[in-house]
Amino acid sequence: MSTAAPRTAGPDHLWSVDEHLADILATVRPLEPIELNLLDAQGCVLVEDVTVPVSLPPFDNSSMDGYAVRVADVAGASEQYPAALEVVGDVAAGQADLLHVGPGQAARIMTGAPLPPGAETVVPVEWTDGGLGEGPADGMRARSLAPEGATGQVLVHRPAGPRAHVRAKGSDVRAGDRALEAGTVLGPPQISLLAAIGRGTVRVRPRPRVVVLSTGSELVQPDEELRSGQIYDSNSFALTAAARDAGAIAYRVGAVADDAATLRDTIEDQLVRADLVVTTGGVSVGAYDVVKEALSYTADEDEPGSGVEFRRIAMQPGKPQGFGSVGPDHTPLLALPGNPVSSYVSFELFVRPAIRTLMGLTDVHRPRVRARLTADRALTSPKGRRQFLRGRYADGTVTPVGGAGSHLVAALAQANALIVVPEDVESVAPGTETEVVLLG
Repeated sequence: MSTAAPRTAGPDHLWSVDEHLADILATVRPLEPIELNLLDAQGCVLVEDVTVPVSLPPFDNSSMDGYAVRVADVAGASEQYPAALEVVGDVAAGQADLLHVGPGQAARIMTGAPLPPGAETVVPVEWTDGGLGEGPADGMRARSLAPEGATGQVLVHRPAGPRAHVRAKGSDVRAGDRALEAGTVLGPPQISLLAAIGRGTVRVRPRPRVVVLSTGSELVQPDEELRSGQIYDSNSFALTAAARDAGAIAYRVGAVADDAATLRDTIEDQLVRADLVVTTGGVSVGAYDVVKEALSYTADEDEPGSGVEFRRIAMQPGKPQGFGSVGPDHTPLLALPGNPVSSYVSFELFVRPAIRTLMGLTDVHRPRVRARLTADRALTSPKGRRQFLRGRYADGTVTPVGGAGSHLVAALAQANALIVVPEDVESVAPGTETEVVLLG
């Protein structure tokens, strides 16, 4: 959601990368919290601490299949002189009515079953004859196949100390402990913990819904036949995948032809399922830059406060950018360039942080490190622009991948980092330590 209109500046103003990003993050606000079922909450961010209502495990239980016994009864057990114990029955996982283990007795116990009263330790079945009198056992036979295994006599060949192979009550977490703290992203382990402590629902900020659409009459969908002057629409696929990777629920809209009315109608139709709209293409200065034509308005009578401003950013690639809000709910919209590399770099720098902000996260940026440049020759960069070059990072070094062209998709696919060349640097020599944005 968006609660404030973006800042405006004169048409000749050259925005810095930091200014443009700060404007976006000052405008976009986290989504309102909702209560969701556990599986629906996967990938969402907790908005409150979760306290453990019941200890885990909730009772002392066995970590092995074996026999629950008293320590003294097996203290001197060996293969030559095994301890002979009377088997008084089975203790299975989920069993409520427990046997009592007295002197000279043993209860056959299954993994996860509660330690019965009187028992002090668990002897693994491999340390016994399994009640069959045939030497060391390698496992238990199913009760339906060997009902005699639950009674009779068992020979124990090794001693066991107090509470051996016993999971103590509360050894995982105790009642009253904080299970998860606000701000946690819920993945499978966190959802497992919530289920284990009995939580069926949880209060979270929902995953943002992001609508991605590309523009251009030249675009054709994959698997369709290319004709003269046409190219495949890769941007919408790349940005939809990137939005999902950032944590959003992303919807890809088929490419929209270069018609302003059609584009605006398409965007308005998509607002019902959008917390953020991302377009790619049509933001430069050409005669067919349809996004600028369709969305360059700052005072719509039907939508007060809405508007998209198109800017020049002091960066390469990605100089032309658009940002604002559309529709009655002031849904944020980011308009990215159409060249594939420009589009993807712009997403990483501006859209990903916006998505993470909508999620309610505090750390919204990709990690950055310092790395030594390994290259055959110096990198050049235009003065006054912050350049982002594709690179391959490993073990404290980074190597450029491909050239500086904003159309080189194959090179982008080989990169796992962006090499950052500051605005006041025109050349970076091999061996120089430079800033790197890690992409994966």
